Order: sequence, then structure tokens, then C-alpha cells
Amino acid sequence: MPVAIITGASKGLGRALAEALAARGWDLVLDARTAEVLKETAAALAGHGTRVTALPGDVTDPAHRSELVAAAWQLGGVDLLVNNASALGAEPLARLEGLPLDGLRRALEVNVVAALGLVQEALPLLRASEAGTVITVSSDAAAEAYETWGGYGASKAALDHLAAVLGEEEPRLRVWAVDPGDMATDLYAAAVPDDADPRPAPASVVPAFLRLLDERPASGRYGAPSLLEGR
Repeated sequence: MPVAIITGASKGLGRALAEALAARGWDLVLDARTAEVLKETAAALAGHGTRVTALPGDVTDPAHRSELVAAAWQLGGVDLLVNNASALGAEPLARLEGLPLDGLRRALEVNVVAALGLVQEALPLLRASEAGTVITVSSDAAAEAYETWGGYGASKAALDHLAAVLGEEEPRLRVWAVDPGDMATDLYAAAVPDDADPRPAPASVVPAFLRLLDERPASGRYGAPSLLEGR
């Protein structure tokens, strides 16, 4: 069966995507920082009859990234790597004049440096796969200027560019930066705690990711809303 590594997989979009892949028969290696929540997620997904390895840890730790790829190798390789784990840089978000520089460093370390580090670690197995794929979870804040979203948006813009270059350098792979659009997640609630407007559940955008996996368009940046509209 195909094997996917998904970071930030204990809840939100990561869990919803993992659930959909498990239902399709994928074997999974899942990462998150909160061990107990990740354990509960893995137990639920294992009910689909696939193999699920849950490895709590921090993606900024090189040893943890190596552990994720080694676990995938034991399951058969890496067919899909989803860089979903994200850090905001400040909770709640702050204007640039007050953005803590240590928070910005954390956002860049998690969203950019760790994501590239995991790609580098997994690249030999991705190249060996007949359908090696990298998905980096982006944001509209990477392309649009929203007040208080500067640090997070800058990190996602950098991640988008890394994905674009990786797509050029690795033409046999598919490398997609995907903007999922607005979702009701813990990340968004931490970013803007005073915003009570209803937002779609993460599971509602998962069909956009599945469409990419089914149709395998060229490497590039895609928006989940437009993918869903095109169904």
C-alpha cells in the first residue's frame, strides 16, 4: 500500500487528511507534538485496517525527522510527504511593530526550515516511489497582505517558494503548495481568538487534496476552493 508521512496530524486538517487516506488504504506515519492526542488519533485511524505509526515530537528536531522517515521506510517507503505542521509566531497574532522576533524565528523554523529538512530526509524514498509527492500546506496570507498576519504569511510565502523550486529541481515528483482556505482549526482560533464567525470544518477541504492525488496535475500552487469548485 502507499505510505504517507503527515506532520501536525493529531487534529485539524492533518487528521482529516489522514482519515481520508486511511479510508483509501494508505499506510501512515503521523507526527504531532501532543503525544496523547496523537495516540488517540492513530487508534481511530487504525480502525480502517491500515498500518498507522504515531511518533510524537517536534519537527524542528533533526532526530525526530529522521525517525519519521525511518518509520515510513519500515512500512515500505515514502509516496507522499505532507508538511502540515505550522507555527503562528505569535498567539494571538500581532502587528509587525510588536511581533516578537523569537516568535518569528519559531515560525520560520517550523514552517520553512523543518519542512525543507524533512523533504531532504525523505527525498531518496520519494524519488524511489512511482508517484512521489510533496504537499506543503500554504495560506492565503502567503500571497495577500493582512494586518497582523505578516510573520506567519512571510513564513508561508517562503515555503511556497521552496516548493516551487523543488518542483523545478525534481521534475519526476509532484510538489504542490496548497492553500486550504478558511477553516475552523485550533490554529486559527489561537491566531484570532476574538473572531467568532463560523468557518468550514477541515474535512470539507480534504476532497481538494484527494483530487490532486487522483489527477496529479503539474507541480505548482493550488487553492482548495478553486479545486472544489471544479469538481
